[in-house]
Amino acid sequence: MSTAPHVADSHDLIRVHGARVNNLKDVSVELPKRRLTVFTGVSGSGKSSLVFGTIAAESQRLINETYSAFVQGFMPTTARPEVDVLEGLTTAITVDQQRMGGDPRSTVGTATDANALLRILFSRLGTPHIGPPSAYAFNVASVSASGAITVERGAKKAVKATFNRTGGMCPRCEGRGSVTDLDLTQLYDDSKSLNEGALTIPGYKAGGWGYRLYSESGFYDPDKPIRDYTKRELHDFLHREPTRMKIAGINMTYEGLVPRIQKSMLAKDKESMQPHIREFVERAVTFSTCPECDGTRLSEGARASKIDGVSIADACAMQITDLAAWIRGLDETSVLPLLTTLGQTLDSFVEIGLGYLSLDRPAGTLSGGEAQRTKMIRHLGSSLTDTTYVFDEPTTGLHPHDIQRMNDLLLRLRDKGNTVLVVEHKPEVIAIADHVVDLGPGAGSAGGTVCFEGTVEELRAGDTVTGRHFDDRASLKDTVRKPSGALEIRGASTNNLQDVDVDIPLGVLTVVTGVAGSGKSSLLHGSIPADAGVVSVDQSPIRGSRRSNPATYTGLLDPIRKAFAKANDVKPALFSANSEGACPACNGAGVIYTDLGMMAGVATTCEDCEGKRFDASVLEYRLGGRDISEVLAMSVTEAEEFFGSGEAHTPAAHRVLERLADVGLGYLTIGQPLTTLSGGERQRLKLATHMGDKGGVYVLDEPTTGLHLADVEQLLGLLDRLVDSGKSVIVVEHHQAVMAHADWIIDLGPGAGHDGGRIVFEGTPADLVADRSTLTGEHLAAYVGA
Repeated sequence: MSTAPHVADSHDLIRVHGARVNNLKDVSVELPKRRLTVFTGVSGSGKSSLVFGTIAAESQRLINETYSAFVQGFMPTTARPEVDVLEGLTTAITVDQQRMGGDPRSTVGTATDANALLRILFSRLGTPHIGPPSAYAFNVASVSASGAITVERGAKKAVKATFNRTGGMCPRCEGRGSVTDLDLTQLYDDSKSLNEGALTIPGYKAGGWGYRLYSESGFYDPDKPIRDYTKRELHDFLHREPTRMKIAGINMTYEGLVPRIQKSMLAKDKESMQPHIREFVERAVTFSTCPECDGTRLSEGARASKIDGVSIADACAMQITDLAAWIRGLDETSVLPLLTTLGQTLDSFVEIGLGYLSLDRPAGTLSGGEAQRTKMIRHLGSSLTDTTYVFDEPTTGLHPHDIQRMNDLLLRLRDKGNTVLVVEHKPEVIAIADHVVDLGPGAGSAGGTVCFEGTVEELRAGDTVTGRHFDDRASLKDTVRKPSGALEIRGASTNNLQDVDVDIPLGVLTVVTGVAGSGKSSLLHGSIPADAGVVSVDQSPIRGSRRSNPATYTGLLDPIRKAFAKANDVKPALFSANSEGACPACNGAGVIYTDLGMMAGVATTCEDCEGKRFDASVLEYRLGGRDISEVLAMSVTEAEEFFGSGEAHTPAAHRVLERLADVGLGYLTIGQPLTTLSGGERQRLKLATHMGDKGGVYVLDEPTTGLHLADVEQLLGLLDRLVDSGKSVIVVEHHQAVMAHADWIIDLGPGAGHDGGRIVFEGTPADLVADRSTLTGEHLAAYVGA
């Protein structure tokens, strides 16, 4: 019998040759399958370009091509990554940190299998019995209809039939848990007529289609002030049911202003709106808990059906650790397999460190790290093997205590026979890798090459930036600064906080820490008085299109445009790709999007401007020997030097660039689209923008996210400079180097959810290490070698 391995078992490598996506410089790597590979390197070195932009993107593209042309028409289109050879790819599942759910009805339960299993359980065991699983679903409305159906029995007969479907949706709030009331004074100015521009809603400009729908409907006189409308006219204007009619010679559906606004703006998640629309919604709408379902989203029938006195609304409101215990206490042999599966799903929440959540928590309120771990739960129970899982910094938002759990989960995925690719900076995660790829040596144009490939031991011994800093440990400070005052928080009870009283010292570097779910964000974002002059910098996505870039976001482009205009004696608007200077062929986008109907659309670089986005005549104007497209292609470091002296000396631009370099973004190209930035880069960009603000208190949410070990030192230097310039800096952080560097630590806990929400320690880092009374204290003591 032949012992030679079968040829089908010889494909054990993912081979990448000549990758040139973003800043990658002809990168070639060979990654072992069914192993855990960690990609590391300084921020901006090209890790995401290799893992997400090349390997995962090509795998996704190849899968999409297997679907019919009809299905492909609905999918996001991706071009083939710039790479010479990509072999041995398997199906890639990307578990990233994008926030979940733009839909207000999306909850932790609906985003995983937990809600579906719970609904089946109640439809079997709930008393009184009210119907199938859909009767317990707040996403399903109750419907009843009647009509005639034709049945063939010899001669044809029409039989009267009724159709009923029982859903669990609360009819008042339609499963949203909250009801909205519109302040009509924010929608229109009743002293004006429609023709005078009465509507004050974003997007309803006089002359636009939204406006003409009302002004030319014929239901009321467009020249009459709205306050003079009759009762009937006002009803038609505000509340008329959808009506098909001809308006301005075109068949359209007319409906009252209020239902139209509710459908177009209020049905969306507030967080996913553009800033000016969100501002309008916050101004015009009051959200209050639905009085009929008391915020549970469920109909009266669904709330009345119970198992052992617990309704499905009560079960979804329980903390998951408590719900898991309740499920285990149900002794019903008829549904034993269901109870087992549901128990395992809930246990995975606890294992992954999310036991403090409840199933009714809206998905949009989860942080990036929580969203990523929630997505992981779906994959842990999956039967798929030989799949490539791609993770983007899975330890974001995790206390050192929880990182061990995350490591176990990554190893479990690998041991099921999957290839696990992880982009990560934490030494604790790099340490468990079977294979390490270190990119660098620098960021941006100074990175994009593979500095090291091999095992963790070889990395430690190697002479790369990661290898040199792998065993770095920050030490406790000899002396700490004295506070200049205190920010008093009294009786804080947001979310799980248990009537917390705390004085946050001002004029020093304060770190707020504790395990995930212990109440850190609730304390800082939900309890600090609004008049405290706080500048809050978090990691939420920056709203903006692919035309937005660091130069437009930070206001850097204004002084640059003015400097170009002054040097060439022309209008500043010429130097904006969104205004008069735009290339006419691509309207300043740099690429032309071709929609191929059913087939995948294609983005091609504009041939007229070669992707430079500007009209050729604009590129003849120069400043310091460079045209505007060359300036936008500079990195922050180059631009800082360029605008710092010589003919292009522009103090206003130089100040903004200094702040960008200060926060460690020296490698970013100032014209790079914001959509290509990572979460950590976005936060540091916001920080650079806010550093010019007048506020005296900065609240930062995990600023070390996405930072390499070597960059953390630079961040600590920046925080020190902020404090020394008279600011108070409060940081929510798990990174031990930042904790060790703090002047004051506030530790929340002892656990998560209802086991947390209390202050377990306040004092200096040295006292915390000496005390070792909390989980944080133990981990920090081990870290500093005390």
